[in-house]
Amino acid sequence: MVMILYKIKMEYTDLANYKLISFDKIPSTQNYAHDMIAHGRGADHTAIVAQAQSAGRGRFRRTWVSHHGNLYVSFIFNSPDRNPRLSYAVAVAIAETLVACDIKPQIKWPNDILVDGKKICGVLIEYSGPFVVVGIGINIKTNPTVAEYKTTKMANYTDVEINDVLRVLMKNLDKWMSADFSRVHARWMEMAVGLNKTIKYRGTSAQMIGLNENGALILRRDSEYFLVYGDEVAL
Repeated sequence: MVMILYKIKMEYTDLANYKLISFDKIPSTQNYAHDMIAHGRGADHTAIVAQAQSAGRGRFRRTWVSHHGNLYVSFIFNSPDRNPRLSYAVAVAIAETLVACDIKPQIKWPNDILVDGKKICGVLIEYSGPFVVVGIGINIKTNPTVAEYKTTKMANYTDVEINDVLRVLMKNLDKWMSADFSRVHARWMEMAVGLNKTIKYRGTSAQMIGLNENGALILRRDSEYFLVYGDEVAL
């Protein structure tokens, strides 16, 4: 594997206890984080930020439209083991960041963030060696037009700057990723959309009940309860 070199706009070493590497534009912050890890440069609490991406990606290799004006960041954290509950802590941290900006978010399972039923943020969590890479894209100044769902941006509700959102996000990630899962669970449930409602799972209807202590989604179909890890549900 060949390490791809990019022109770095600026680099911080102490921003809310994170090492921050910032670019004007790169293909993907997520891919850059994986490159760092593959070449022995991965370190806990590293944040790779780009003003724009030419090849941003979301879950299931979907394209993440990444124009200027929004926050695109991939965090590297120590993670010797996979943690199925991590996505909920990340979702709560992002939602609390919006709350701090006087925006009322909801969480769509497992970690999409909605405002007024429209997507404002996406998350991509991938493991690499002893690390986990947490990619987050928050629509701040612009929002893309997507055929599959409606989108929105923070600028529709408040006037904020990217760096201010990033600082609050970093603090919330540290808070909620280190919190006991019972606290994460309770807060996630408070902000979850679709609880006790009928959803679509693998083409059939089921009722969304909540989460169990291991981070699995609990669904009910008639009298049968079953658990879902990592699949998609349609509200």
